Amino acid sequence: MTTQPDLILTNGRVYTVDPANPRAEAIAVAGGRIVAVGSADEVGALAGPDTEVRDLAGAFLMPGLADVHNHFFLAGKEELFELRVPIGAHLDGILEAVRTHAAELPADAWVVGGPWASDRLNEVNTADALAQLDEAAGGRPVMLSDDSHHNRWVSTRAMEIAGIEAGQPGVVLDADGRPTGVLLEAAGLPVAKAQQAAGGLEPEQERRAAQRGVEILNSFGVTAFQDAGVSNHIMEALRSLDAAGELDAWVISSMLINDDIFGFTEIGDGLVFNGEQYRTEHHRPDFVKIFLDGVPPTRTGAFLEPYLPDDVHGDHHHGETLLKPEELTDWLRRVAKAGLSAKIHCTGDASVHEVLNAVETLRGEGITETRYHIAHGQFVHPDDIERFAKLGVDADICPFIWVPGPIVEAIREVLPRERADKMQPNRALLDAGAIVAGGSDWPVAASPNAWEGIHGLVTREDPNGQYPGTLWPEQAITLEEAISAFTIGAVTAMGLASETGSLEVGKSADFVLLDRDPFEHPAKELVQTTVVETWFTGRRVYARD
Repeated sequence: MTTQPDLILTNGRVYTVDPANPRAEAIAVAGGRIVAVGSADEVGALAGPDTEVRDLAGAFLMPGLADVHNHFFLAGKEELFELRVPIGAHLDGILEAVRTHAAELPADAWVVGGPWASDRLNEVNTADALAQLDEAAGGRPVMLSDDSHHNRWVSTRAMEIAGIEAGQPGVVLDADGRPTGVLLEAAGLPVAKAQQAAGGLEPEQERRAAQRGVEILNSFGVTAFQDAGVSNHIMEALRSLDAAGELDAWVISSMLINDDIFGFTEIGDGLVFNGEQYRTEHHRPDFVKIFLDGVPPTRTGAFLEPYLPDDVHGDHHHGETLLKPEELTDWLRRVAKAGLSAKIHCTGDASVHEVLNAVETLRGEGITETRYHIAHGQFVHPDDIERFAKLGVDADICPFIWVPGPIVEAIREVLPRERADKMQPNRALLDAGAIVAGGSDWPVAASPNAWEGIHGLVTREDPNGQYPGTLWPEQAITLEEAISAFTIGAVTAMGLASETGSLEVGKSADFVLLDRDPFEHPAKELVQTTVVETWFTGRRVYARD
């Protein structure tokens, strides 16, 4: 090494996530890159007269965490500009939050926010609850997303503005044919577009929302992440931040092909083939995003076997994919020829099967380098497990629903229990050689805290202790594997493994200091692990007060 280190951190417990050199005592940094990893004596000998040497006094240091699936911009926007419904609130709590927020707004202003919990659907899904929502908002238009961000509960005024009428697909009615305000999947898009038309964010507000999302991620130790659904305005905010030297993470963008949730104006051809203009050093618009199905609680996930019977769908309802097999294959072929990889939202095993079939076709055509993510992959048919590794398809496992929780409870209401609980086969995927990449799906998940995910992956228990029991405990993985999922596994899936994800010479100096060595604490305490400092490209970007 000819470059004198700018910084040496020594006398620590360094966990590198590098199989060739898993443990060390010190690292050296120069020019934002790691230039040495080794013993305290070896690394210390590299110090020059201008090197800052910091004694870690036994503190635990590991690579920066990675999040393969979130919506950081939406989370930042929600925190800065929207109503936040209390986590797990029942109907009364939701209404009180709306009433308090609406009281501070002009008479005709929109009330926008969320999320309400999936297992509260039966509470909000009545004409009486809609009347209470109208009253709480003082007649204002209201749009509240659920915790999947696939479905919305809106007020009567919002439906009037958007032209929503009974009888339209996805507009839920009560037994007497009255709208409840619950809009499933694409039925909510006219409301979202009406709200945007009434006044969206200014470019500087969008930039601030993006920056705030990154700040929150940094506070949880995240230094690399993939936004799972963007349009031009988000990529412009990222471009602007990085151009100013203010983007404190590696970011991969997934440009939307079909948009059944967000209501963004630019999607499809006009977006995905024009993303290159937003590329910067730390922002890479390398993926597209496809929604192939919805979510199981509203019976919009696509399954090989039917849902439980109900009065609306009968006893042979499987859900359906949003693209026909030939449409999916055509899109994947077209974007691959443009050098773009793809993240495909799949919650049911039928949609997973369709993606694997499409990728098998493309691999047979010689498209071998493109990465494919099956996002969520909650349910996978046993015969499809081994196809992930064989076809080079990565398992994007998120949100944190491999443990008991509200989404699991909601799924148990629509699928037979023996099927509902066979969710997230992480152990089987790893054993079959698949890359398992950890994600949060924040703000679908309440926070992007990877240690909640790691705790759940290892124990299959609710890390917050609110929901009892375990979910398919046979699919638990080890702590080493769980950490890998949220470091090298996630960045490999994102195409960033040459830059970050492990502490190796030449890689970006992205690392975190923790308040403990997680390997020396019981698995049931993993969620208590706290990030003390976060460093990105050799700069400290977060320090706990």
